[in-house]
Amino acid sequence: MRTISSVLGSLARVVSTSLMLLFAVTTLHAQDVKEGEKIFKSKCTSCHAIDRKVVGPALKGIPETKDEAWLIKWIKNSQALIASGDADAVKIFEENNKLVMTSFTDLSDDQIKSVLAYITDASKEKPKEAAAAGGAGAKDDNASMFMILGLIAVVVLAVVVIVVLNRVIRTLENVIAKNQEAIAAQQEPEDSQRFVKFAKAFVKNKKLVGFTVLMLVALLAVGGWKTMWNVGVHQGYQPVQPIKFSHQIHAGVNKIECQYCHGGAFKSKNASIPSANVCMNCHNTITASEHYDGEISPEIAKIYRALDWNPDTRTYGNNPKPIQWVRIHNLPDFAYFNHSQHVVVAGVECQTCHGPIQNMEEVYQYSPLTMKWCVDCHKKTDIKSDNKYYEDLIKAHERIKKGEKMTAAMIGGLECGKCHY
Repeated sequence: MRTISSVLGSLARVVSTSLMLLFAVTTLHAQDVKEGEKIFKSKCTSCHAIDRKVVGPALKGIPETKDEAWLIKWIKNSQALIASGDADAVKIFEENNKLVMTSFTDLSDDQIKSVLAYITDASKEKPKEAAAAGGAGAKDDNASMFMILGLIAVVVLAVVVIVVLNRVIRTLENVIAKNQEAIAAQQEPEDSQRFVKFAKAFVKNKKLVGFTVLMLVALLAVGGWKTMWNVGVHQGYQPVQPIKFSHQIHAGVNKIECQYCHGGAFKSKNASIPSANVCMNCHNTITASEHYDGEISPEIAKIYRALDWNPDTRTYGNNPKPIQWVRIHNLPDFAYFNHSQHVVVAGVECQTCHGPIQNMEEVYQYSPLTMKWCVDCHKKTDIKSDNKYYEDLIKAHERIKKGEKMTAAMIGGLECGKCHY
């Protein structure tokens, strides 16, 4: 079996190598356009598209309307060309609201020509595969026909050999399976007799039976206790959200502060979920199109639909809809937790309760949030007295020592959170 499998694998490698060589020969003529496509997608799609305006104008037909040498200078350093007083450069700069185009001095003239060739090719109203096939045929009809016939012959031969070998392998597997069934049928009576003998000996040994029953009861008691103890504990809870928001990208890679989105953590009981308008502070221009072939990221598009935002006209509509986020961290109704008291007064980091949020692609409940967990944290956490809360308490004690009148309002008794959960 292993010998046949190794032979089949060797044959597959030979066939795949032949196909790769033939494909490389037939597509050699398109290398410049492919190189231009690769450069365009890595450096240009964040601001430009072929057939529509993004940040900059649509590029369809640009290589045909502008001189190639002028375009090379513009792409390498548009600001230098504008500063030189070039009329076309100044006109384009003013027509696009004086948006500064990124300079690409790291690109060679040949690389820029490849990008222009890709733009020209992408502007045509025909499939890329048909254009490539037509160019190859016009270049050398005889060579293409020979390569196609050779490719067909190799594929047919490979299919025939693979089919034959598969039938041989299936036959051998059936023979082995029948032999294993026969061996198992012969051994089954012996195994059954051994089990019956063991069961009889076990039942006769009263001490062993009693010990087994005791252990079973203990295991069931421990399992039941753990099950009841964890009722209402949702550690690890990770619901599916309407938008795949990545904390790893925002808080980890881009190092955005937690309070930029969750501003309520500093001033209220709840940390609060940010509105979609907060998202638009960045995603008004950031569309992640470089990862989606020039198209807007599907997740960012969900934000646009919720706000009824048109990225082409850059205007809001009259039919916004709320994003239905699913709450992850839930406390019982009788438990009161104040974010501002912990974040501002105690100086507790967000990761203390929420775990390594900056590494989470999708957020889940990191801590158990049980009473024991909270009590243990309060037992080991030192008080930071260098803040206004404790300064007011010290002043209150000093007034009490002097015999001055003190009311509950003077020590925070009018705060909403004292009564309203």
